[in-house]
Amino acid sequence: MEFLYAIFTILATLLLMLFICFLALLVKIFTGKSIKNPKHPPVAGTVLNLLLNFNRLYEYLTEVAEKHQTFRLLAQDQSEIYTTDARNIQHILKSSFDMYTKGQYLQGIANDLFGQGIFVVDGVNWKQQRKLASFEFSTRMLRDFSCDIFRKNAVKLITTVSQSSMANDIIDIQDLLMKYSLDSIFKVGFGADLNCMEGSNSVGSTFIKAFDDTTSLIYWRYIDPTWKVQRLLNIGFEASLAKNVKYVHRFVQEVISKKRDQMEMQQNNDKEDILSRFLIESKKDPDKMNDQYLRDIILNFILAGKDTTANTLSWFFYMLCKNPQVQERIVQEIRETIEGNSIDEFVENTTDEALEKMHYLHAALSETLRLYPAVPVDGRCAEADDILPDGYKVKKGDNVYYIAYAMGRMTNIWGHDAKDFKPERWLNNGCFQPESPFKFIAFHAGPRICLGKDFAYRQMKIASIGLLRYFRFKLADEKRAVAYIPTFTLHVNGGLHLLAISRPD
Repeated sequence: MEFLYAIFTILATLLLMLFICFLALLVKIFTGKSIKNPKHPPVAGTVLNLLLNFNRLYEYLTEVAEKHQTFRLLAQDQSEIYTTDARNIQHILKSSFDMYTKGQYLQGIANDLFGQGIFVVDGVNWKQQRKLASFEFSTRMLRDFSCDIFRKNAVKLITTVSQSSMANDIIDIQDLLMKYSLDSIFKVGFGADLNCMEGSNSVGSTFIKAFDDTTSLIYWRYIDPTWKVQRLLNIGFEASLAKNVKYVHRFVQEVISKKRDQMEMQQNNDKEDILSRFLIESKKDPDKMNDQYLRDIILNFILAGKDTTANTLSWFFYMLCKNPQVQERIVQEIRETIEGNSIDEFVENTTDEALEKMHYLHAALSETLRLYPAVPVDGRCAEADDILPDGYKVKKGDNVYYIAYAMGRMTNIWGHDAKDFKPERWLNNGCFQPESPFKFIAFHAGPRICLGKDFAYRQMKIASIGLLRYFRFKLADEKRAVAYIPTFTLHVNGGLHLLAISRPD
């Protein structure tokens, strides 16, 4: 009995401490935030609302944004400001670029995995990586090399889907696209063959899972106020996160070491893949661009190149299944533009010249990104007190987020049919008409606009053209709800299960 009494006493004490901590958290959240001051954005709740609505996070933010274009969620030390106002977005991403940074809050959450990579850092480190990456992405050699890899892997993708189609098997198109994207990004980025699509490399599949689990667990930190305690004690989600981060870092480090050894043996500095070119550059400043620095660059590159492309294509095929008339119109455009007697010949003919003619496909991909942006929410931290263009005040240390997911559904931005999938909204006399990047924020905007935008469109077009030329897709279960996993990128929860029906030649 004494033992049970002791256990009960300990549990009661812990619960009391948790309750006291929760009350202290509430006091800190509501203290000194100018809650009723009309000069600050209206308060829509606290960051605890994000926890309560986590499984439908972006719908929740959209519902609030429909009431207030700019609003606040109160946090412990600052306000979390959210906006769908394009004027505010242009202000923080371009007009006042130097005043808004990634900030210590985001860096503290994400740098366990991404370290000093381009998506996390500011200042000199960002400028150095941006300048080098910008130069590399602009080279004709890299563009030609990447498109060649995209085409070769597209043939493998078509072959894999064909096998499932002939067996009348259900395919998880998201899983296949993740493997296609990772195979492509590793070959273009690091000159390495993972062969995930062929299933001959279990290490590659293990890496995919570890990387995806890591990004999901890191994203959880945004809404879990106990994550620092868990990390300190190495328990709960943080214990799993630490294990995955260690595996991912070790995997990438091995890639770097193998590539360096290959380059030393070959003694050839005319390299096509990005890692080789970074390794050549690192010889100029080996102290700065050490293996850890290169590792961080690589992990940021993987996040940008794998998840965004594969996720967007997954939502694209989901939209085509829900809108079969759009699917057939794209197929018509493909048949009118590209010829080929065999799969290899057809895919080889998906040249830059052919891709540029496919305005409707470009519009459909852009419409997918409007409704299902690869990065649904992003933001910056105010380094000084400021006033946004809509008149609301921002305090130093406040985080200002722009909600791309909600923006795509705002009738004041896109009209009464904002929630409809309508590629025609992007066309003017049959030609693609781009929108302001501060309105269509899928690739961000300002000095930090996505360097890989054109690469992403090319990869998505080559893959989708090949698949749609040879197969008609439909949902395996029309009644199954398709939802997302709240993480850095918009991932389909549980995969996207489709049937692929062969098209007649």
